[in-house]
Amino acid sequence: MTNETASTALPLYQREGAYIPRVAAVHDLCGYGKCSLGIAIPVLSAAGCDVCPVPTGIFSSHTAFPGWYMHDTTEILSDYLAAWQKIGVQIDAVYSGFLGAPEQVARIRDLYTMFPEALRVVDPVMADHGKVYATYTPELCAAMAALAEGADILTPNLTEAAIILDEPIGDAWAGEDIDDAEARRLVDALLEKGTKAVVLKGIQRGDGLIRNFVGTQDGAFFEANNELLPYMLHGTGDLYCSCLLAAIMAGRSLDEAVRFAGDLVHDAMIVSSKQPEFQARGVSFEPLLGRVAALLG
Repeated sequence: MTNETASTALPLYQREGAYIPRVAAVHDLCGYGKCSLGIAIPVLSAAGCDVCPVPTGIFSSHTAFPGWYMHDTTEILSDYLAAWQKIGVQIDAVYSGFLGAPEQVARIRDLYTMFPEALRVVDPVMADHGKVYATYTPELCAAMAALAEGADILTPNLTEAAIILDEPIGDAWAGEDIDDAEARRLVDALLEKGTKAVVLKGIQRGDGLIRNFVGTQDGAFFEANNELLPYMLHGTGDLYCSCLLAAIMAGRSLDEAVRFAGDLVHDAMIVSSKQPEFQARGVSFEPLLGRVAALLG
């Protein structure tokens, strides 16, 4: 399916000369299990970005492991960002993912105020397969939905799209068997909330493909797909959005970035399958970082 306009072929970020762009990565830090800052920092660094972490929480492991520990960093973030402002930090993109409390949305808005020209990328990490994550309260989901409305790029899965649109979630939102018309309806509804570009991720129809649908404010709408592998891995959503942003910060178009991210996640899942306990530990992408660096070529 193709119904693209020129906007998807134009860079969202113009890379200039030897300048190294700075990305504020507003994510949690996870000690064990591949996700969040553990993915965003190396991937964006490989694309020649200066990654400036804003840790929203500290986890002993991702939450699929039993007995995980979380430290909520909400109370330190105002002082943390104020210290940035005092030393004149400059940021070219604000990339947010998992949040620990509703109040953290206000800190992301502080970043938007501090850096009004920065690209705003929101990965609304809060749910999947019809279920909200264990640490997400209704208040936090509502705050995340409000944050999504101001994004330049929004990357929800089906469950997250439903939450943002205040539609029911459940088995019907498990990521399977919605047709092109329904995908277009959801993308358009998200665009109507003010998001400039939407990537609706992870649509499965039982035909051996996993689809991402992309739409923009000027009417572009297209599908990018990859082979659906017979297992799921933790951290693939973080890897997808980090690779997408890496490509954009390297000066690639939205179309190129979407396809690059899908291809790299697919190949990282194959790399992961060769590792011990891979389904528990999460996605292994490290051998593929050279492909991210090649974006600068």
